[in-house]
Amino acid sequence: MQFWNVRYIFLLFVYGSHLDIHNVKADWPSLDSSNSQLLGLFPDAANATNPSTLTIQARAMFKAAVLLSQQYNIRIGGELINWRTSLTGGIGIDALSSTCHMLSDSNIVGIVGPALSRETPIVADFAAKIGIPVVSYAATAPELSSRKVYPTLYRTIPSDYSAALAIVKLFVRFNWNKSDIVYQNDAFGTGGAKIIEEAFLANGLSIENTIVYDIGSGNFKGDFRNTLTNSSSRIILLWATSSVTEIILQKALFHDILGPRFTWILSTSISFASFNQSSYSKLIGILTIEPVVATMVGVPVNKTLLNAAYDLWKTYEPETYPASSEINYYALFAFDAAWLLIQSLHKLCSGNSNNLSSCVSFTNPSVCFDRRFLNTRSFLDTINNMSFLGVSGLLKFDSGVTDRINGSYYYAQNIDTYAGGINFIPVLGYSDANGWERYAGASPIIWPDGTLTAPSGVAKLNGVHLRIGVIISAPFTILTTVTDELGQPKQTVTGYMPDLIALLQDRMGFIPDIQVAPTNFSYTTLIQAVASGLYDIVVGDVTVTSSRREIVDFSNAIYDNSLRIVMARNSETNVDFLSFLKPFSSNLWLMALAAMIVAGVLFAILERSDNEILQQRSTVSLLTMSIWYSFGNIVGYGADFEARTGSGRLITAGLYLLSVVLVVSYTANLASDLTLSRSRAIISGLDDVKSGKIPFNRIGIRVGSASEDFYLREVSNGRRNYYALKNKPETYACLLNGSIDLTFMDVGVAEYITNNVYCSLTLAGEEFNKGVMSIVTPKQWIYKQELDINILALREAGELDRLKSKWVDAKDCPAPSEISTAMEVESMVGLFLVFAVICLLSVLLSIWKKRIIVWNYISRNRKEPTIQLKI
Repeated sequence: MQFWNVRYIFLLFVYGSHLDIHNVKADWPSLDSSNSQLLGLFPDAANATNPSTLTIQARAMFKAAVLLSQQYNIRIGGELINWRTSLTGGIGIDALSSTCHMLSDSNIVGIVGPALSRETPIVADFAAKIGIPVVSYAATAPELSSRKVYPTLYRTIPSDYSAALAIVKLFVRFNWNKSDIVYQNDAFGTGGAKIIEEAFLANGLSIENTIVYDIGSGNFKGDFRNTLTNSSSRIILLWATSSVTEIILQKALFHDILGPRFTWILSTSISFASFNQSSYSKLIGILTIEPVVATMVGVPVNKTLLNAAYDLWKTYEPETYPASSEINYYALFAFDAAWLLIQSLHKLCSGNSNNLSSCVSFTNPSVCFDRRFLNTRSFLDTINNMSFLGVSGLLKFDSGVTDRINGSYYYAQNIDTYAGGINFIPVLGYSDANGWERYAGASPIIWPDGTLTAPSGVAKLNGVHLRIGVIISAPFTILTTVTDELGQPKQTVTGYMPDLIALLQDRMGFIPDIQVAPTNFSYTTLIQAVASGLYDIVVGDVTVTSSRREIVDFSNAIYDNSLRIVMARNSETNVDFLSFLKPFSSNLWLMALAAMIVAGVLFAILERSDNEILQQRSTVSLLTMSIWYSFGNIVGYGADFEARTGSGRLITAGLYLLSVVLVVSYTANLASDLTLSRSRAIISGLDDVKSGKIPFNRIGIRVGSASEDFYLREVSNGRRNYYALKNKPETYACLLNGSIDLTFMDVGVAEYITNNVYCSLTLAGEEFNKGVMSIVTPKQWIYKQELDINILALREAGELDRLKSKWVDAKDCPAPSEISTAMEVESMVGLFLVFAVICLLSVLLSIWKKRIIVWNYISRNRKEPTIQLKI
């Protein structure tokens, strides 16, 4: 961001009152004059009563670097290098004013600092204008990496781009896939949050929410508490400076959004002085991701320089020197920043032996903005080609970016109990080459819940009260009345869904409040109830449809569903007078009849002369007797006379053969046809419904159900021409009393009802409209991932199959083979009619044969005179 006009306007106001403070400890030796000076910029305010650790330690190591150059007799233009320092207060315009003032009365040939990303751009722009390098030891904003934008800027600390990659790898290590970000609204916070979000997106991770902390007003932009508590993530990245981090954590304590429910990852360590000891338990488990020097990950550094610098610090400012393990790593980056400038100046001027003073010459106007370093290009080329082992590791740069290119190192610290309090303890180390590895000699990570098991990173249902809506629908949810311990009747729910709720409760620890939906609630009403917040979730036989997904979300499948046709069993047999003839086709009957007649004629011809039964008969009588003989043998009952010739006996054998095959085949086919006629449904499946074989107003459909959606979509093309039903009891009643012929039902309900409750109902056709039943959840429900994981675990463990076997696959109704198959009169009425006709014909035949006798008897009765009695 460029603010040249603003900077110049502010400069007019502050130019006369610079922020240089001459409170350098007298113990640090300083040269009275030097033609080559380095300026150190540090972030505390000029009137700060309690200087920060960053400023104290970075300033000490900066001075130690310059003093070491003097001890090593490193001269620039024949003179030793000197130092100047200034406090900026973290304000860019103040940093610019101080730098400009220093340049007015000192020969500043390089700047170490500033520390903060928000003040670095203005100082870097000014340094580029006058042509001197700026080496920051703590500014990490990724926007500062562009060499084209900031041609004279260098950084010894890795940029936030490297930190973002390290954070991504940390998330991958612990199988986290989402996070929330809280950041301060300056260049450091905004740039860090942006680059982290980009890195997450590039690696398949997601940022659920971003919350901005306004460092000016001290307030959050947005609802801090509700945003985090309603987020599905339980990992919070806090990208802020140390002082702002302490403020934000205090607010998080107040709103109870620290441990154990949330895992916070900080960009910096903090002091615990401002926290009450009673709040320590909430801070345990917090992690920090901080840049460190190479030794922290086992990579060499220049220990000779490091020890020499520490010795100087202990000698000249012992009151601020801590244990070496407590020295801020930014202080080491500050030393390397100064040493980079010292080594580069020395190399630059060593190559210009003819005129040593000209290598650090400036034009000499009275206004600092008009000063120009005369050897800028050579100076920058020297830095770009510089490579040396510093106290933070190998330092190397090129002309493409402002960042060091030799590698980035971080460590993760864990807040844990320590010596009666809490402290940061290193647990993991990171390098570009090896990623995250366990820190040498480190203890295991203690997480916010006090365990050694890494959190899942998502919202947990443990201890959460859930209002769970259920709908009565056997076998999934059955309302039963039981007697409590006081002998009083009370209603409770059992079935597949209550058992599933109990299994999920055992795994996740939520507190269920099961609420039975009113009887007038349709499935559509249940969906609306979740969307409006009446229920937190609904656990029932709710089928997932596209229209419902527009309103709510669904969990992983809890039951594989489809639709079945349910109808009353076909208890009536259609009256078919000729049903007993159906086992054989008409052609086969004609063939059998022809065989019988032919056999009878042959028998008559072959047996007439030798069989006394057939002798002395007319032709008609002869043929009748022969055909009778043939019929009797075909049906297996024989005749009242026998064959007398070999030819006749051979024909008889053929008739026996026909009898065996025809009678057995007829008997088997007749039994099969009669059995099928009793169990045959009105329709064979969904295609018969679509073709209109059943009148549409005889098809019962429950309003507000998935069956209604399917019917309108696949059967009626949107026309509501069905018999509307309100609930399942009405559906069963209408099927049983004949108001409807069939209905569509979910397969689980259909199988249970027909196998256990209404044995007179049956299923027709195959399954159709396959789908799943799932738990109904609100849109973007924060606990959905945990619910899905546990449902999947129950499926993998076979628990869902066990529930299906227990509740859906039970059978109390007798199997079809156990139902009585006794045939009624109607199934054989045709056979009896044929028998009656035969009986009638036999009577008529007898009368015909005795017609003369009958006629004579009738005639005689008519001719007899009437006898009159006279008195």
